[in-house]
Amino acid sequence: MELSDYIRILRKGWLAIVITTLLGLAAAAGYSLTRTPMYESQSVVFVQSQAGNTVSELQQGSTFAQSRITTYVSLVREPVVMNPVITQLGLNVSADELAENVKSSSPLNSTLIQITVQDAGPVMAADIANSLGASLAATVERIDTPSGQEQSAIKLTRVRDAVAAYSPVSPNVALNLALGVLTGLAVGIGIAVLRSVLDTRVRSPRDVEQLTDRPLIGAIPFDSKAKERPLIIQADPRNPRSEAFRSLRTNLQFLEMDGGHTFVITSSIPTEGKSTTTLNLAIALADSGKRVALVDTDLRKPKVADYLGIEGGTGLTDVLIGRAKVSDVLLPWGNRSLYVLPAGKIPPNPSELLGSPRMQKLLDALSKEFDVVLCDAPPLLPVTDAAVLSRATSGAIMVVAAGRTTTHQLAGALDALETVGTKVAGVVLTMMPTKGADAYGYGYGYGGYDYKTPTAKKSRGATAKRRTPAKPSTPAESDTTDVFDDLLKPS
Repeated sequence: MELSDYIRILRKGWLAIVITTLLGLAAAAGYSLTRTPMYESQSVVFVQSQAGNTVSELQQGSTFAQSRITTYVSLVREPVVMNPVITQLGLNVSADELAENVKSSSPLNSTLIQITVQDAGPVMAADIANSLGASLAATVERIDTPSGQEQSAIKLTRVRDAVAAYSPVSPNVALNLALGVLTGLAVGIGIAVLRSVLDTRVRSPRDVEQLTDRPLIGAIPFDSKAKERPLIIQADPRNPRSEAFRSLRTNLQFLEMDGGHTFVITSSIPTEGKSTTTLNLAIALADSGKRVALVDTDLRKPKVADYLGIEGGTGLTDVLIGRAKVSDVLLPWGNRSLYVLPAGKIPPNPSELLGSPRMQKLLDALSKEFDVVLCDAPPLLPVTDAAVLSRATSGAIMVVAAGRTTTHQLAGALDALETVGTKVAGVVLTMMPTKGADAYGYGYGYGGYDYKTPTAKKSRGATAKRRTPAKPSTPAESDTTDVFDDLLKPS
């Protein structure tokens, strides 16, 4: 992963990071406020030898005192030292309970013993520390006096008395808050990274590039009103989504498909915007002066006729079974060089019809008379129609909905096309977010180009009327009718 990937992950997971950070801060604050303040005091006891008058004897005594330091340090927290203190101060605790708040230590290469006590009361902490120092000295003198002698060879003297502290040592509010923030931040970043690793949805062009080497020829921004205006080029020509379809049109014209210009447009799963992408692309191509044939080859759930507002009761199915001529059902639409062949009635055997020689002849005839032929096909994973049909076209255009399609679904769809030997012309990402970490670059607010959205037109465009047959306006169109009649005669 690159640095930009980590930045994108943090941008996507910023809400979780903020929430966990605040939770960590709140937990630390709650912990600090519910803890009893503890005050700390320390007394220091000096250990010295009482034996010897000469330098040598004093040296030996000092060495002996240092050897006993470790023992005395441990002795501080024993009941033999604790119990006299409890009795003297009238404490309502046991020796073990008192020992939990007592620490004893000795600096390296010294004969000093430091006795540190924590207590909820600053005065009591100082009293306990001083009493422990006195109790330790008395205990050592009692238990460390050799038999038959009147005094111990070691003497303990309290050289620094403990004093009451002005401020508590715990809880350390500032430290606790800092740790809470850091912990919450780490947890939030961990959640964001984990979500990104476990997220299998296609969200960006990079996700597509990791699955296929085919080019990304279009990225259509998300439009919350897409259902209200599916034909955005007709309804709002200057909308950023309309501009995205024009970019798709331009990229499609530069694709090298061995001279072919017949494309099947499909997707992995339903509701990826396949049909609306096909329709808007067809309109954009027709607006650029191309003669376009749009064929609704979705013989299971056809939508082209409904979107365009044309009669779809008779169409492709009737042509393939020989009940109608192509010239009778190929309808012009929208005062453009765009002709639409609806799906017609839903047959019981869509895959067989789409894979028939008659379908191949129809596509061949259309490709000879039109600059571009677009086939709106069903999704690949639920049914095999698109894979069967794609063999008769120049290539397939894969529509992928950002944030909906998973990488496994896209990989499965690409494998289905590869299995039948179909070339993928390109990939179109739809429903691309325009805000956030996964936002794709959109924007047409260049200086001097302050576009104003015109009054919206009806999204379904002009309704085309049936004709039998449509009167061609050029010799080329008359030739087209003859070709269709010769190749696809009703049986």
